[in-house]
Amino acid sequence: QVQLVESGGGLVQAGGSLRLSCAASGSIFSIKAMCWYRQAPGKQRELVAAITSGGTTNYADSVKGRFTISRDNAKNTVYLQMNSLKPEDTAVYYCNALLYPSGFSTLREYWGQGTQVTVSS
Repeated sequence: QVQLVESGGGLVQAGGSLRLSCAASGSIFSIKAMCWYRQAPGKQRELVAAITSGGTTNYADSVKGRFTISRDNAKNTVYLQMNSLKPEDTAVYYCNALLYPSGFSTLREYWGQGTQVTVSS
């Protein structure tokens, strides 16, 4: 059983910062990549940022230069530092992991429960 638990969401004024965390726990052999997605009301879920086990990162154009994804491999935890937040960043943010569970030879995808980020103007 693998779980992803997110924390760090909340309400912040435009221009402010928030830091999201997501810890993966359970029977994990190795994690290939961890990502953050977001879904605003009435919109499709979109990829915000991703980081591989080797540290390669990828960002949506809308957050480049403002958001930073990082990872602590020893703790199976991924972070999303969000600076210069805008009202359009308001969404539910979901953690996603591609990993090999212990005893399995195929990659599996897991999702966290989501954490609300609200940016007021």
